[in-house]
Amino acid sequence: MSAQTTYNYATPVGIPGGIVDLAPYAIDTFINEETTGKMKFGLGVVQGTSAGTQVKLPTDAQGKFEGVTVNNRTTEYDLDGNIRIREGVGMGVMRYGRIYVRLAAGAAPKYGDAAYVIATGGEAGCFTQDKGSNIAVAGRFLSDSKNGLAAVELFNAPAPAVDP
Repeated sequence: MSAQTTYNYATPVGIPGGIVDLAPYAIDTFINEETTGKMKFGLGVVQGTSAGTQVKLPTDAQGKFEGVTVNNRTTEYDLDGNIRIREGVGMGVMRYGRIYVRLAAGAAPKYGDAAYVIATGGEAGCFTQDKGSNIAVAGRFLSDSKNGLAAVELFNAPAPAVDP
């Protein structure tokens, strides 16, 4: 009689915007201010035109960080099987808790590193461990990077003050 002694399947590291575990968290609903298809799950977002109601991707380092877009109960696929978050729809934004985030190209965070959100350019909203001219987040990385993702813990506290 033979028995299987190896298994070739592993649990994936997570999905962008996926909740990491059952630690306490808060998710609030905000309206997506970005054009259809621009917003993605697992990105850091800032206050939109109407504070407390809308969110958008950062355009400069002065944006007020609101949280991370959550892939939870609002996932909608188009007819081709692609996720496209529409402009003007409500979406979940994690304010504090543990969540998988998208990393900027070249980002290589390690466990415990401070977390920052890219403030400008094509990678705006992605996370990095480099302070640079990015947006400081009240949080830290819970894992090293893997496949362009990492787990981040968002603290239930205001974002750190920005140096003048």
